[in-house]
Amino acid sequence: MNIAIDAMGGDHAPEAVIKGTLKAIENFPDLHITLIGNEKKIKPYLSSSDRIHMINTEEVISGEDEPVRAVRRKKDASMVLMAKEVAEGRCNACISAGNTGALMASGLFIVGRIDGIERPALAPTLPTIDGKGFLLLDVGANADAKSSHLLQYAYMGAIYSEKVRGIKNPRVGLLNIGTESKKGNELTRQAYELLSNAKLNFIGNIEARELMNGVCDVAVTDGFTGNMVLKTIEGTASSVFKMVKEVLMSNFKTKMAAAVIKSDLGKLKSKMDYSEYGGASLFGLKAPVVKAHGSSDELAFFHAIRQTRDMVMGEVPLKIAEAVKDISK
Repeated sequence: MNIAIDAMGGDHAPEAVIKGTLKAIENFPDLHITLIGNEKKIKPYLSSSDRIHMINTEEVISGEDEPVRAVRRKKDASMVLMAKEVAEGRCNACISAGNTGALMASGLFIVGRIDGIERPALAPTLPTIDGKGFLLLDVGANADAKSSHLLQYAYMGAIYSEKVRGIKNPRVGLLNIGTESKKGNELTRQAYELLSNAKLNFIGNIEARELMNGVCDVAVTDGFTGNMVLKTIEGTASSVFKMVKEVLMSNFKTKMAAAVIKSDLGKLKSKMDYSEYGGASLFGLKAPVVKAHGSSDELAFFHAIRQTRDMVMGEVPLKIAEAVKDISK
């Protein structure tokens, strides 16, 4: 198995990328990695391995670049060359922590979309109180959606949850403003009807406030709503920890209490960190394309590689292609 990695993408590249790669190579004997990026910047962090191949390039797509234009014009950018490794069959999948829009454009234009998939979906696994997590899609690949798109999202999410996360008969919920079947706008009402008749474990409408209670394994929505939910969860978690820190550092008594529960607070913070579940997968493409979080450290990048390897082993794109054929019958 060979995975292509954009070594220059992310806030802590290339150091975090390389260290996460070395950890993955150590843990998975079947894994080969192709690193694409500036050789001079990569080599200081890279120990020799016959399972790591390098492609040198100095061109990079930055966070400020306009995604589609950058992919079309920067032919030698690390992210573009990474996608070409997959499209031309030398690698089975690819990962980048770089520009999200550019990665989606690279996935669509270079890796290619599965026949029958109307729109791809970007999907991270987010934390729940019980530690099991849930998959949310779409979180921004497409701001607008049709009910048929949400149906395909549901199938793609269920397949991933079963093949990669090991959940049998995953529960699929439709994100809505209420749990009643007639609630919501035209999109959600139409999607509810389609999902009710699908070969899925559809549990009905779910409300955003129940997501982190583990109400479902797969939550389906349009990209506009999904992105706002994702940013709200991120912002709330960050704000809560800041408030807790301010309270615990406010006086000598609370500082003493903080010292006692420091390890427990660390475990709680780790439990709320969705990067430990891996990256956000771009579903609906001919091969796994994974977006690691921009601030990924060594451990987060390792988990993104583990997740990508699991997607290849689980033949997720193939299973999605088969499901799409089944839907269209």
